[in-house]
Parts: sequence; structure tokens; C-alpha cells
Amino acid sequence: MKTKKAHVGKIESQLKRWGAKLDELVAKAGEAGAEIKVEYQQHLDDLKAKHSVVQAKLAALKTASGAEWETIKAGLDSADHELEAAFQKVTG
Repeated sequence: MKTKKAHVGKIESQLKRWGAKLDELVAKAGEAGAEIKVEYQQHLDDLKAKHSVVQAKLAALKTASGAEWETIKAGLDSADHELEAAFQKVTG
């Protein structure tokens, strides 16, 4: 079992990578044609929303303790996996 500090560090690193990847996708969306741009924007909106959820759950995890920590950790891990799957869907 990972310690709280190690788990927080892992998720923070992943969030930084996802944030950078999201910035890249936003830049690509600006270069896309009109038809593709609409669909791409929908994906970007979904990614941004999932990214925000992970950030919020991470903030809650940082202040949690005991059994609450385990519950929040499970939700955070689930949200993180959803974000990763959404990125895979968009980037292939």
C-alpha cells in the first residue's frame, strides 16, 4: 500500500503531464478545420472537466485522514483512470 505522500505525488505528476497534453490538444484544436474543430472542442471540454474532477479529488485527499482517506483515494483513482481513458480516446 502506498503512503499518502507517495500517492499524492504520483497523482500530481500525472496531472502535470495531463495538463501539458491538454495544452497541446488545445493548440491543435486552433489549427483544425471547422468541422473537426467542433468535435475536437467537445472532446477538449470533456477532458477539461475530468481534469478538474481529478484536481478537486486530489485537494480533498491532501486533507483527508483515516478511513476518509481510503474512500477519497478510491474515488481519485477512478477519476484518474477516467481521465486517462479520455486522453487515450482523443489521442489514440
